[in-house]
Amino acid sequence: MQWTKQNEQTVYENRWFTVNLADVELPDGRHLDHFLIRLRPVAVATVVNEANEVLLLWRHRFITDSWGWELAAGVVEDGEDIAVAAARELEEETGWRPGPLQHLMSVEPSNGLTDARHHIYWADEGEYVGHPVDDFESDRREWVPLKLVPDMVARGEVPAANMAAALLLLHHLRLGQDA
Repeated sequence: MQWTKQNEQTVYENRWFTVNLADVELPDGRHLDHFLIRLRPVAVATVVNEANEVLLLWRHRFITDSWGWELAAGVVEDGEDIAVAAARELEEETGWRPGPLQHLMSVEPSNGLTDARHHIYWADEGEYVGHPVDDFESDRREWVPLKLVPDMVARGEVPAANMAAALLLLHHLRLGQDA
């Protein structure tokens, strides 16, 4: 069953997002107004070291008033390559410059309301270049053993779905059946 967008108009817009109202036709011919949020792409990155530890940030999200483990992430600037943005965000938020990045996955975290796409990368090496420029982004940055990830996700310590999915995939890729 496919919904068809008849038209869409902007209700509000700023540098970060656009709120639009769409006239949507349902398969039975009825129409409904549907709000949607248009967002810029998000680049996400981490490093997994030789000891199979993943670099994470412990941070508070004021919107949900929750604490949790996350990967470094941020908006892709206009004209910026997504992998370059992922490396930039990792360095700015953790102080670690990644080695060659590998694309892990791209996800749509809330495709019933937004067109957000999060592009997640990882490296198997990194270099510490100094205290993070954006240290206000997190309380701390830690190397966490990948073997702990499934239990962390199950306990709700990785509340963001995109981060949980990426960490579980990294766990599978690096540890497989050995976990």
